[in-house]
Formats: sequence, structure tokens, C-alpha cells
Amino acid sequence: KLCETKGIKKVDVIVGGPPCQAYSLVGRAQSSHMETPMKDDPRNGLYKLYARFLKHYQPRMFVFENVMGIETANDGKTWKNIQKYLKRVGYDIECHEQNSKDFGVLQSRRRMIIVGWLKDSHMKYPTFSKKEVTAVVNDLLCDLPPLLPGESNGKYAEVPASEYVMSTGIRVPEDVLTLHTSRPNKERDISIYTRAIELWNDGHKRLNYNDLPDELKTHRNRSSFLDRFKVVEGDEPCCHTMLAHISKDGHYFIHPDITQ
Repeated sequence: KLCETKGIKKVDVIVGGPPCQAYSLVGRAQSSHMETPMKDDPRNGLYKLYARFLKHYQPRMFVFENVMGIETANDGKTWKNIQKYLKRVGYDIECHEQNSKDFGVLQSRRRMIIVGWLKDSHMKYPTFSKKEVTAVVNDLLCDLPPLLPGESNGKYAEVPASEYVMSTGIRVPEDVLTLHTSRPNKERDISIYTRAIELWNDGHKRLNYNDLPDELKTHRNRSSFLDRFKVVEGDEPCCHTMLAHISKDGHYFIHPDITQ
């Protein structure tokens, strides 16, 4: 309908991918505690809807993105079926791992990227040049005001924004700071965060969940996702995905992205 309204007769590229929760390594590790196990999650089959879009619009190319765990979901059967479906609707495909840190982003985020093109169109998977940057993660955060648990602040700090965020367009002069809010934390959480920060400062070591005293452990999963508490690598070229952060004495703590 939208294409008809806009007078668009041909779609060149479709970019997207199905929800990743069913393919996530961490999600699958937590499956035994869920009402619906991950193998029975209806989102496992949403790649078929993506294929229907391709069949309907017949774009010259498409880009399909998802987490690395998609390769091994359901013992690899899902990954094989995805490739079969994409080929069945008329496309040659090629897939490779890509990492955002190779494109000038100060974040290590591995993803499986499928590129497909109409059969017999003589296209191919693009070759990417690695982009080098001299910035570190703190260059992203230096103009954010520090917060205590539960606090909000809608004004950037008096510290100037870094050259990195200005040159990349992450910040522009007319920017307004929004949603800069730290969630309230229990004393137990703060104790864990403090341990994580101390370990990181003592040789960039990660906190292993099983090394916590029993009174601080609340998760039943003790065999995977043991690095669930991470400190932002502020003095390094990239960090894990940040979903939320708190600052403590100049250090930033992250709740890591679980869709790996």
C-alpha cells in the first residue's frame, strides 16, 4: 500500500532480520527456567516472514542481520532452513561475521550478516575496509554528567564533547540530553558493582559470577553467562554493548547486552 501511495514500483534493497531472542546464546541458556522453552518459541520461525517480504517485493538485494547464536540454534537446523528459504524465493546468498568495531564504532558487537541478490544478477558480497580510529570508549561518555543510583540529569557536563563524537555526528551542537537516568540499585547490586570495578582496576580482570559470596548470588544459572557483570573498558578502543550504565568514582558500569 505504501509503495503504491508513494509511486514506488521497484524496491532496490531490504534490510532487516527477525527478533534475535530465540537464537541468543544467553536466552537459550536460560531456556530451562522459562515457561516456553526457546526451542518452542514461535519467534524461531519468523525468518519465514522475512522471506515472504522478499518474495513479494523482489528487491535487487537484501541484508539479513542477526546474532552469532543463530548458527547453532536448534542444533543448526534453523540456520540451514533460513538459508534454504532465502534461496528458494530467488536469491543467491553469502554470509559472514561482521563486527561493529571494524567500522569505526567503539563497541565490540559480533553479528552474522547475510547479503543476498537476485539470481543471475552477477552481484556479490561487498568487501569492507577496516576503519581505524584513535578514540577510546571514554570519548563517548566524557560529557555525560555522573549520576548516583536513581538520579536523572538533563544537561551535559561542563566538559566539552570529544572530537570523536562531534566528527562522527554522534553529537551535534544543538543536541539535548535525554533519558540520562540511572536506575535505583539495591545494596546487594552496589556490592557486586563495587567488586566488578575493583577487579577491573586490578589488571582488567572480569568478575566471575561464581566467585561472588553466596549472599550476593540470586541467579539460578551458575554454568553460563558467568561474566554477566561487566565494567566499561573506558581506556580501550571498544567495549561491550551498553544497555544501561551507572557511574561510580569516575568509572562506568554496564549491564551487558545478552543477545550474543
